[in-house]
Amino acid sequence: MKTNATYFVNDENEPLRYGEINLINPKRQRLRGEELKEGKIAFPVFCGFCGTDFELMKMGRRNALNAKFPDGENRLINGHEGVVFVPDENRFAIVLIRGGDSFDPTRFTEDETYFEYGCDGADGLFSDENYFNPDMLLHLPEKYEKCDRLPLSVAKRLVFSDPYACAIFQHERMCDIGSAQNFRVVMAREKCDEKTAREIAAEETFSRTVIYGLGTTGLFIGDQIRRNHPDADILFVARSEETGKKVEFAKENINASYLSVFGLDEKEIAKRIIDYFGSPCTVFVGTSGNEVESRIAFEHGVLGCNGIYDSFSLGPKITFDTMPFGFKNHVILSSINFTQKHMETAIGILCESRFDELVELIDRDEFTSNPIDAYENKIYCKAAPLKTAVIWNKKYIDEDK
Repeated sequence: MKTNATYFVNDENEPLRYGEINLINPKRQRLRGEELKEGKIAFPVFCGFCGTDFELMKMGRRNALNAKFPDGENRLINGHEGVVFVPDENRFAIVLIRGGDSFDPTRFTEDETYFEYGCDGADGLFSDENYFNPDMLLHLPEKYEKCDRLPLSVAKRLVFSDPYACAIFQHERMCDIGSAQNFRVVMAREKCDEKTAREIAAEETFSRTVIYGLGTTGLFIGDQIRRNHPDADILFVARSEETGKKVEFAKENINASYLSVFGLDEKEIAKRIIDYFGSPCTVFVGTSGNEVESRIAFEHGVLGCNGIYDSFSLGPKITFDTMPFGFKNHVILSSINFTQKHMETAIGILCESRFDELVELIDRDEFTSNPIDAYENKIYCKAAPLKTAVIWNKKYIDEDK
């Protein structure tokens, strides 16, 4: 079957293209031990652009995409954030992006494999129709699942299902690590039993939280921390102006503080963070994509003793001096993914959120007429909004709601 889609290829000049393409429908499994199933047709309705898409385009320019293509193909339909309509079930759905031959897709082992729709080994959402494992078409809340047209405001919120699910997983992991890291100290201090100490230690992990970077990842992790730890002191650190839209959103909706580091050197940044809390932080979340974040945490002493460094940035190298690192009893956490449960929770939270305020649209025809130009000069330029999305099929979107 043929469809129109955007897709990546290995080509120095034209790594992202739009046009007619043959669809494939190999059998896939959601988790290890489950049945391999052919995909079910769904119509992508609303699609968001992710930085992963931009990186894949750059890989195509370097002729480095072979491992990302579906088996037997020399192209990959991109897109992994958005809403689809399942015609034979007459409902909207969110595609669970990651599956494969693994027990837990957040932490597969050496003998396990995975695929990711639109990212790695499986075609994604930027197509007029496509096949998706029927077990991976997740349900929306009932009031939206069966509606004739999905309100645009809800579609905008749901475009964040993938990154928000990642944030839920990050919070879960920080709780796990924080509890294991410090419960014995709490037991000694509070003279309490282990169960109580683990609960206290998990809560105290977020007492003084630094989130370095203010993209969607940082915002969502902050939102998760605030929802679960009302007394946490959260400080976002980034280069954006104090009066920017996303800064105001973070202050108002997450009840967080903000430090603009534009024009500051690393020592001054570290000093201002420590001065804000009155002491080093208990957890440092790196989401900026810049190596400066780890230097601030370790070399400049922003991360306190027994603290956790949650590395959510892809690309930067983390370096530390082993002597103070060991004596300060630091832990570095780095694990990026989510499970079906995380995404289902994300769907419920997002539907009742205000995150649609952070999404701006690009016209489909503008995007498909020159997708490379759209990526470079609108979606990922310096003046780009926090999130850009496209109405892929207007038949299913109510643009007035």
